[in-house]
Amino acid sequence: MSRARVARRIAAGAAYGGGGIGLLGVAAVGVVLAEVQLAKRQVGNHGGGSPAPPRADGRYGAGLAGGGEPLRLVMLGDSTAAGVGVHRAREAPGALLASGLAAVADRPVELRTVAQPGARSDDLERQVGLVLAAPERMPDVCVIMIGANDVTHRIPPTRSVRWLSTAVRRLRTAGAEVVVGTCPDLGTIEPVYQPLRWLARRTSRQLAAAQTIGAVEQGGRTVSLGDLLGPEFAANPRELFGPDNFHPSAEGYGTASMAVLPTVCAALGLWPEEERPDAFRDEGFLPVARAAVRAAEEGGTEVTAAPQTGPRGPWALLKRRRRRRIHSPGPEVDQDRPSPAAP
Repeated sequence: MSRARVARRIAAGAAYGGGGIGLLGVAAVGVVLAEVQLAKRQVGNHGGGSPAPPRADGRYGAGLAGGGEPLRLVMLGDSTAAGVGVHRAREAPGALLASGLAAVADRPVELRTVAQPGARSDDLERQVGLVLAAPERMPDVCVIMIGANDVTHRIPPTRSVRWLSTAVRRLRTAGAEVVVGTCPDLGTIEPVYQPLRWLARRTSRQLAAAQTIGAVEQGGRTVSLGDLLGPEFAANPRELFGPDNFHPSAEGYGTASMAVLPTVCAALGLWPEEERPDAFRDEGFLPVARAAVRAAEEGGTEVTAAPQTGPRGPWALLKRRRRRRIHSPGPEVDQDRPSPAAP
């Protein structure tokens, strides 16, 4: 079965009900479980596990000449969205995205983080509830980063995609733009060996592709993180992974945030749009399942809904936007001091 068909089956199971798709034969289970136990002893084994994420909420770009009412950005998801692995608030992905968005928009950005370290996709219902409970602070754009804990806890992918799709639909119905950073490639974690590395990579990318289908069909946009946390991390593991060998370092979060920022800006109409996809960057219109698989194979690839439909369902626009380095415009809150986790 092709990867596009598998991703479509998972997404269809999420929409209409159904169980997960098995990936392993019975003979491989014993070997994989042994590898899991070995990986657990090495990942995060640095004296008490990962520290609490810094508290990055606040207003960014208050001194910009453009001024005006602040844009509202909300971060949802797991430890990656919260910024576990860094010590300074300005290094967290939410702070990086808020700073970059403020610079592009030339107006302040109000950042709020409801992401929960250790969260799986079922926690998105609670997180979205927190966002919607404050109508006076409704976000202009929400960024969701989720999926790694679903893989490590062996959550059926149909359930993961169903929870994510519901979250995207609720936020879009409330009027917010939604950008999803799909599941990273867990096959790049250093202490993970074969065959678990192969399984982790296959499962991560399969989930990322299915997440893309589910999110795009609900009106969101996606950016694949797998490759960003793949070859670049594999080539520079000491620079791009944090001390626990699992969460990104400040440089790693910077790499991922630079990939997500153009899509966040485009969702708000702040990024220059070309009249047609750039064939030299291998952009174009594809059936959504094929676009999702292509995106899962190369980090930083955006997928968004397209008006076309065909015999195999809706189509999507696959884009590889040029990244811009993020420069902080000087947030109001103190971003140089380590801070406690958000309540």
